[in-house]
Amino acid sequence: MVAPAPAQARFTLPIAGMTCASCVARLERVLGKVDGVQQASVNLATAQARIDTDGRTDIAHLITAVEKA
Repeated sequence: MVAPAPAQARFTLPIAGMTCASCVARLERVLGKVDGVQQASVNLATAQARIDTDGRTDIAHLITAVEKA
């Protein structure tokens, strides 16, 4: 019997303190390394990150990654 695949999820996080494109690139790189993240897109103008996951991670892991970055 095959275990069901985890449900995909999309998260939108507000991001404070970004000042330049370098900040955006760093956050996208860090978020992309979180287990389960399929795609991370950070927008400097809206100060938000949109993260698509395969369901193996949760919001707490994403927030921790952003805070460490």
